[in-house]
Amino acid sequence: MLERTEAGTGITRRESLKRTAATLLILPAGLARGYGANQKADIGVIGLAGMGGVDAETLNKLGENIAALCDVDSGVLEKRGAQYPKAAKYTDFRKMIEKERLDGVVVATPDHAHAYISVWAMKHGLHVYCQKPLTQTVREARVVAQVAAETKAVTQMGTQSSADARNLRQVELIQSGALGEITEIHLSTDRPVWPQGYDRPTGEDTPQSLDWDIWIGPARSRPYRNAWPKGHPVYSPESWKRFIYQKDPDLAVYHPFTWRGWTEFGSGAVGDIAPHSMNVIFLALDLGAPSAVEVVETSGMRREMYPEWSIIRWEWAQRGVHPPLKIYWYDGGKLPPESITGGRGGGLTWIGTKGSLPEGRGPFRGQNTEPYPTPPQRDWGREEVHKDWVAAVKAGKPAPCHFGYAGPFTEAYQLANIALRVGHRVEWDPLAFRVTNCREANQYLTREYRRGWDLQEIAGAAYNIAGEER
Repeated sequence: MLERTEAGTGITRRESLKRTAATLLILPAGLARGYGANQKADIGVIGLAGMGGVDAETLNKLGENIAALCDVDSGVLEKRGAQYPKAAKYTDFRKMIEKERLDGVVVATPDHAHAYISVWAMKHGLHVYCQKPLTQTVREARVVAQVAAETKAVTQMGTQSSADARNLRQVELIQSGALGEITEIHLSTDRPVWPQGYDRPTGEDTPQSLDWDIWIGPARSRPYRNAWPKGHPVYSPESWKRFIYQKDPDLAVYHPFTWRGWTEFGSGAVGDIAPHSMNVIFLALDLGAPSAVEVVETSGMRREMYPEWSIIRWEWAQRGVHPPLKIYWYDGGKLPPESITGGRGGGLTWIGTKGSLPEGRGPFRGQNTEPYPTPPQRDWGREEVHKDWVAAVKAGKPAPCHFGYAGPFTEAYQLANIALRVGHRVEWDPLAFRVTNCREANQYLTREYRRGWDLQEIAGAAYNIAGEER
């Protein structure tokens, strides 16, 4: 089969992609470094308006060196940067990575840029701590894991559940067999606490303080918009009471924080909270890919936004001696029946063949309120998610929630977003990397990348999925 050539070069696009990827694999700075006792790691933080600011503060308190900061909003960069006067300041992460001698970076941008920036950093020899969700698409989850393995970068997806003592005690209890075989799990959240279920408002001029082109990054271009127009339903008392983090009377459309509800930039309520819960579940049950995901009930998708609320079910077929498993998800104010939670509200509820465990504070108790016996505590070697990553970087060992581990459960919860978008059941073949019952769904396994931001161009061979049917 003939391949088309890149204009004016005489080489095929496939060869062009190989050459582009090869030029990115620069001699590593962070990957090759050895660390002496009490030696600081030099960290760059990308994205400062939300969790990135918290990440920087935490790493600074741990005694590491915040060597560089990057944010596309110069106002945010100036405000956050004042805390780190010696840190180099950038609005373009590519320039920061290429100019600064760093050991690793924190990626705390909107979801749509996670994979691109993480791969760019790893290909430049840096270790990566990426905020949850790891990626916005199923393919990206495979790609970042493969690039991490290829470059030997020490990676960590940022979820507090990775080192939370109570979560680890739950894992020990489940694995002790106190509940028997787990057959059902129910998860609920107060998310979304940002607008979802609306249509896009018209655009307006971009402020000079914001580099909207880099903010858009790999996504498809669209006009900037600061706040939702006055009189819009998002300002209704019913809607407003959900926006618990909103302090400004003008509700942002995209930046900061509210990008989460847009399919082009965020991952909805599922992508915001499921990474925490799925981490615990996959750790406790050693799960692989689900066999199917189905939307049980929902308020309905908009053209470019996730729904106001949804109830979703993941399914796992029988796994060896373990029975089939169903996981139910509730968001937007929906909760499991009281018969399941024992009237304790939402959170994470485990149901096994010997008993159930509704989430609550204090000792772990079943439905009959009798405490479960406390299993022996394991030495997990985990303290705090940032500290664990830095320790792994300095030791040259995998961090607990490394990309190779986080990738599979990222695929699981992003499949739920695909089910929301197509509106019906999604049956998944992870080896063939395709949805088997809905051709339409397969387009959402990846995304359309804007020119100049193509993940395939920087990932190279790692972009190809083994076993994928083409």
